[in-house]
Amino acid sequence: MRRLGNIFRDDKKTVIVAMDHGLGLDVLPAMKDTSGIITSIVRGGADAVLTGYGMGRNFTEELKGTGLILRVDGGNSILSSFQTGNRILDAEDALIEGADCLACMGFPGAVNEVDTLINVSELAAEAHAWGLPVLAEMLPGGFSSEPPKTVENIRLAARIGAELGADIIKTSFVGSVSEFRTVVDGCFKPVIVLGGAKVKNLQDLFELVEKAMEAGARGVAIGRNIWQHSDPGAVTAALVEIVHDERSAFEVGRNL
Repeated sequence: MRRLGNIFRDDKKTVIVAMDHGLGLDVLPAMKDTSGIITSIVRGGADAVLTGYGMGRNFTEELKGTGLILRVDGGNSILSSFQTGNRILDAEDALIEGADCLACMGFPGAVNEVDTLINVSELAAEAHAWGLPVLAEMLPGGFSSEPPKTVENIRLAARIGAELGADIIKTSFVGSVSEFRTVVDGCFKPVIVLGGAKVKNLQDLFELVEKAMEAGARGVAIGRNIWQHSDPGAVTAALVEIVHDERSAFEVGRNL
């Protein structure tokens, strides 16, 4: 699919910065200077930015030169206990705004499993009709702790996402390098790893990314650990060095 070339470089790897949190979470004051953060991460070498319709529409100048992934599901906030799964944007609307890829959630084992998995499948069919690839964030149990995010459950979730038609699978890195390699090998679509909650120190994040890449992951989708940092461009550049230049976590971590 041609638009995947706007997400992945020629080495078939990608560094995605996730900035879709404001769809339901409190991102202030960290993301108050949205324009400055986007400009910084693009200059840092981000291959794509994952965000919502509003940000994608309002920061077109800042987003020039990077791939645009639009989240199309949500519809709830931290004020509610419900886990996201509702469609809030159509593929045609995203295409009009210049999207290169669409993103949605898939929560095997969650209380709203059926809704989210049907949405992944229906979105994939709809998006592919417009030539748009789909990134599915596949998390066992969604954002809850049950079922646990074991290697076996992550492997199952990733495979389900590919079977439902997603072109990119975003999920958690779990286990050892060899264990996570079974997740990658068991999924016939590219697997990228998420960053999760903000870490106490960046070295932990860099080591996680290094292990994921060694296991065969095709990149990362990192959010809070980039845009909550005082220098988001520098963190982005460090991740680019690990993912694309194959530098070690130790090497890049010495400069931050």
